[in-house]
Amino acid sequence: MTLPPADPALRLRARAAAANPVGRFEPYARAVEPDGWDMPEEERLARTEVALERPRSVLTRNSSPDIPFDRSLNPYRGCEHGCIYCFARPSHSYLGLSPGLDFETKLVARPTAPEVLARELSKPGYKVAPLAIGTNTDPYQPIEGKYRIMRQILEVLRDFRHPVAIVTKGALIERDIDILAEMASMGLAQVGISVTTLNAELCRKLEPRAPSPARRLAAIRALAAAGVPVRAMVAPVIPVLTDTEAEAILAAVQEAGAGAATWILLRLPHEVAPLFVDWLRRNVPGQAEHVMSRLRAMRGGRENDPRFGSRMKGEGVEAQLLSLRFRVAAKRLGLDGKLPALDCSAFRVPPRVGDQLSLF
Repeated sequence: MTLPPADPALRLRARAAAANPVGRFEPYARAVEPDGWDMPEEERLARTEVALERPRSVLTRNSSPDIPFDRSLNPYRGCEHGCIYCFARPSHSYLGLSPGLDFETKLVARPTAPEVLARELSKPGYKVAPLAIGTNTDPYQPIEGKYRIMRQILEVLRDFRHPVAIVTKGALIERDIDILAEMASMGLAQVGISVTTLNAELCRKLEPRAPSPARRLAAIRALAAAGVPVRAMVAPVIPVLTDTEAEAILAAVQEAGAGAATWILLRLPHEVAPLFVDWLRRNVPGQAEHVMSRLRAMRGGRENDPRFGSRMKGEGVEAQLLSLRFRVAAKRLGLDGKLPALDCSAFRVPPRVGDQLSLF
């Protein structure tokens, strides 16, 4: 059974979610009911709305053993790329919004994030370590072209000589190659580009407003040519739909200039599971049950496994075989190593106008 549509009169163009179920914290569910009048509703296009937020803090700390960083920053909430599988969708529930269509269309921009970041980095007790950006929603989603928050954040990090690791699938990152190349020359920047599939038609359905696979490979090529270390992320690997492409994706990103590669198995936390199943039934109905049965086989019989240590790679024979395939192909292509470590020794608080400078 598919989820009820967000609004029968709403025309969806390049959107992955068709439903707008309430978040898990809401006490009531909402449903569209006919009013009894035999009159057709006027069709309207679902448009992207952006609200502004002025945060008091922008650095988020974590202690997860599954990820190699302890702090991150996100310039935006929600993501217009609209990837149906996005594990960040449930975070929209904290805003009282739906992880479904709202996540793709009701976005939050944080225009003061650069100045707040500069203030936090200037605190006397701040201890430097690599900052991860794009860990929840994409910093180079389409609205970045208007708000330019990410570029300003990079300017702050460059001035502070602060190391940064960026995760994105947005080709807009090419706009900031000048700053990234400068930082990379000092060992301060590296980029992860996610490539889910090389099938443009499937990509359009899974990630409707994200760049095409060919465009992402071009971004890898441009970054690598500028001297920016690039890690390709084969993520998420979706059983049946994309798992057969692992070797082909690795070969393509290696040819484009990536220096390392990683993979992550599809994760379906909280509200993402019913949204993804609904997408399967609407887009690939003949494969829907096959996809989910294969996923459950890698998740201990469940649709999602949140446990540290297994949530990224899965468990069982099929997950082990997938991991082995990836490891063998990555080694053959020279992608099984790590990118050079980021330099934390150059960090400094830059002087501001009016500061008393040292004579020595």
